[in-house]
Amino acid sequence: MIMMAQAFKARSAMTPATAEAARTAEPAELRHRRVRLTTGSAAAAHAAGHVIAAIAEWRVPVDGRVAGILASDLIINAVTNGAGETLMLAIRCTDVQLRVEVHDASVQGDSWETRGSDADAERGLLLAAALAAESGHYRTPAGRAVYYVLEFAPAVDISRGNDPRTPQEIAGDGPTARGATSGDGEP
Repeated sequence: MIMMAQAFKARSAMTPATAEAARTAEPAELRHRRVRLTTGSAAAAHAAGHVIAAIAEWRVPVDGRVAGILASDLIINAVTNGAGETLMLAIRCTDVQLRVEVHDASVQGDSWETRGSDADAERGLLLAAALAAESGHYRTPAGRAVYYVLEFAPAVDISRGNDPRTPQEIAGDGPTARGATSGDGEP
């Protein structure tokens, strides 16, 4: 009975605006966006723009520039090696990672079917393999998809001692402050 009264108090303390925001807010694990793109020359730029906009809107703690470059790379790869006149860009965000996928309509077998590292090079996924936490490809009922995953940067809380910087860097007299060079590279 007491818990029900506390729950009622908590709900009744909400203002109408707060209640509306709570009803319409999407849980973190459900943030997603799908965008259909044509395979024209601007497809890579459009994809990068959509990914960067989603990162900003959702306040995702990843480097938007890297995410945009990787999205462009996946689109260029799909335009070069894929089939069809449209692509599907899928952006998903959970509470720990951002996943970007590009789907095309390729239904015939090719080097994508091979699991070896040479096949990855043929697919042009080298940037994603180098910069993402995870990347790859898979078959879909409508064709194929390539993807990359960026994990969120860990939260830094200096008061709890999990700051990755050294004490000297925090104090401002780390190697960058003392060993700074100017002009021609001489100290």
